[in-house]
Amino acid sequence: MRLTSIACASLLALSGCAAPPSVPPAPSSSLAQSQQLPRAKNVIFFLGDGMGINTLTAARIFAVGESGDLTIDTLPESAFVKTFSNDAQVTDSAASMSAYMTGVKQNNGVISMSSDTRAIAPGPDGKSRCENGKSVPTLAEIAKQRGLAAGVVTTTSVTDATPAAAYAHACHRKLETDIAAALVPGGAGFNGALGSGMDVVFGGGTQFFRPEQEGGKRSDGRDLLAELAARGYQVATTPAQLGQLSPSSAQPVIGLFAPMELSYEAQRDPASQPSLTEMTTKAIDLLSQRPNGFLLVVEGGLIDRALHKTLAKRALQETVSYNDALKAAIDKMERIDPGLKDTLIVGTADHDHTLLINGYSPRTGKTTPANPGILGLVRTIPDGKLKLDKDDAPYTILGFGNGEHRVEGSRASQAGLTDQVTSLDDYHQEATIRVMPGKETHGGTDVYLGAIGANAELFRGTIDNTRVFSLIKAAAGW
Repeated sequence: MRLTSIACASLLALSGCAAPPSVPPAPSSSLAQSQQLPRAKNVIFFLGDGMGINTLTAARIFAVGESGDLTIDTLPESAFVKTFSNDAQVTDSAASMSAYMTGVKQNNGVISMSSDTRAIAPGPDGKSRCENGKSVPTLAEIAKQRGLAAGVVTTTSVTDATPAAAYAHACHRKLETDIAAALVPGGAGFNGALGSGMDVVFGGGTQFFRPEQEGGKRSDGRDLLAELAARGYQVATTPAQLGQLSPSSAQPVIGLFAPMELSYEAQRDPASQPSLTEMTTKAIDLLSQRPNGFLLVVEGGLIDRALHKTLAKRALQETVSYNDALKAAIDKMERIDPGLKDTLIVGTADHDHTLLINGYSPRTGKTTPANPGILGLVRTIPDGKLKLDKDDAPYTILGFGNGEHRVEGSRASQAGLTDQVTSLDDYHQEATIRVMPGKETHGGTDVYLGAIGANAELFRGTIDNTRVFSLIKAAAGW
């Protein structure tokens, strides 16, 4: 616990010192201040896109075995988060991340707008047709207005739904050229609520910043990276340039390392693209120099990409990459702020997917070149023989509720399926319901949240995703 100079009994509803009859309402920032909670000067919010409970469990077994722990498993405070959106039982990333960033339930497809905003896709010309709803404040805007620095890091395009929800407002997530313009201080479309603008932006998405005549997606002819450089931003497009960014400089920074999203971690060329860990630690180096503190939002976005394609191995590798970045952030902040007395770190997901863990296999231990682990076939206990389905064919431990790979009719044709095949990097696990390639859907299950540091004990029980916004504000005293 990080509460100081206050009797435990007087903070029963907040600290969980004893078992209360019900979970209390979220404390307001004024309540946090009046009860002398130590303010979280720095807030780091980690988001594993699509990292549902099954994905997190499978990644743990994949990386460290059934009895091991990922870093996120070791965070001292935890909660489960309801993810439904304003108009749907199963949310998309736009609505779910916007709920975290604004505390307002959104309709699917909407970026940080009021609940009555309808998602209206751009027309054939790519331009907005939005004339409904209104913007609502985001955590990044609130942080900037209070004199803090703010940054966002992602393995997807920085204009994708999840990172965009931190700093932009749009009636539809596909308005990515508009979303990019929200980052350029003084330019048309800039989000003035950010004051001087975001201080650190790392990820992919150069095509939304470049004009069409230079291979980009912008029909307005603007080169936003050139505009940002003219307004004092340091611009990085390679890992070498990222490494050269000086923490002693007060200049804001944008680093874009791919036309769209970055490569999967297992396929990444270190000479052309940085890792999520490298971007995260560099962002902390830069932001931690700001005297008033900072907000940093970090997304492991390719977990979701892999799950939509039913590429379980890629998804587990990306979850491990997210976990590595989380560990690196905690370790770095412990050196900067021993005991995390002034720093809150939260790790969670925006929604689930339909990944399943099947059968009654023996414990597999972690996956190695010689051991398929959880990527392998279901076997029996205690003899380890293949478990067969009704058609006398083996089946995998991991599968999907829906996806592109479903065997038509009898599975007898799968009798020759092997661990070697199912362990391949790009093996598509079988699904119960066939959908178009790449169109496996999100799931509606609650997601896990872990927290560590200043006022982390505020996060407990089963909470709505909108309440996470309130709890971060309370922890930071905003």
